[in-house]
Amino acid sequence: MPAFDLPRPRFMDAEDLRLLQGTVDRFLDENADAEARARWRQQGYVDRAVWTRAGAAGLLGVSVPEAYGGLGADFRYEAILIERLGIKHALNFALPLHNAVVAPYLVDYASDEQKQRWLPGVVSGATLLAVAMSEPAAGSDLQAMHTTARRDGDHYVINGQKTFISNGLHASLIVVAAKTDPGAGAKGISLFIVETDKVEGFARGRLLDKLGQEGRDTTELFFSDMRVPVQNLLGGVEGRGFSMLMEKLPQERLVIGWQAIGMIEAALTATLDYVRERRAFGGALINLQNTQFKLAECKTLATVAKTFLYHCTERLLNGSLDAATASMAKLFITETQAKIIDECLQLFGGYGYMLEYPIAEMYKDARAYRIYGGTNEIMKVLIARSLG
Repeated sequence: MPAFDLPRPRFMDAEDLRLLQGTVDRFLDENADAEARARWRQQGYVDRAVWTRAGAAGLLGVSVPEAYGGLGADFRYEAILIERLGIKHALNFALPLHNAVVAPYLVDYASDEQKQRWLPGVVSGATLLAVAMSEPAAGSDLQAMHTTARRDGDHYVINGQKTFISNGLHASLIVVAAKTDPGAGAKGISLFIVETDKVEGFARGRLLDKLGQEGRDTTELFFSDMRVPVQNLLGGVEGRGFSMLMEKLPQERLVIGWQAIGMIEAALTATLDYVRERRAFGGALINLQNTQFKLAECKTLATVAKTFLYHCTERLLNGSLDAATASMAKLFITETQAKIIDECLQLFGGYGYMLEYPIAEMYKDARAYRIYGGTNEIMKVLIARSLG
């Protein structure tokens, strides 16, 4: 019984995508083996050189237009890249955040001059990206943020704090959400591009000690009278930040879905390998009806989740993916991820509780997927609004 035998739909079945998959697999085999992944978790970040090598391999800025050094590819290519990271148990490498979450803000909202200045480095790995939305008192409720940006001549003066920022340790270009009009609610939020090596009043906090995803550098960021040039206001108009964030969140939620699907396949593959070899009561675990029934349920859930994800991906590509449907994808796939990985760990018995086994790492890593990108409770609120 294979872990996954769901054929790719026609829109995802292309020779270029198969070539990309081979490139990604070779890169990860060479740069993200078990020893490297263990080192990332121990030190709290992916080695900076790995990012540079990913750029040299053509894996950064996949969707960046060719005019700025990228491949000009669509989201199908990002999906393949993300899924392979999951299957190879290498999702602590926050490449999907760089490529498919943050880079689109620059591609869609920056001026041509800014794109010429910033995007080549995004593609090469010389520039690493992050987005700073969450604050200690404002997570899913972005309108509750306290970070402010006050116009002062040719600059904005930004004061505040952000937390839970992935790529926070090494990011050199950060999309920062701040209130330019604190009394205007969502219409008072703007986005700024912060070039960390060109501003004063910017500081990074410590690496945060997390339950899982220990190899993904996550920090706090602090802004104290940080002066950012007026031209670094993304889109050039105050008050557009919230609408920009809302426009990009459906794709971000599919990024989370593809990460979860990749991890599900990795968990099922590892578990099938284990139950075929592990012996109990005179035979292999796979021969026990309970094992077969549990894995049959897991495979069914995984197949339904991936089928829906393909549907949502096709809608994203043709421009018809709405916020409610993207929220359904994020909700269902991450809840499915949690259930499957829990069932898989149980089949490992005591060994599943040992961190030397990847299934235990997946169990920890998966927990955050129901929180970031908007908690699953917020997904339910968004879905409920579509009921009419």
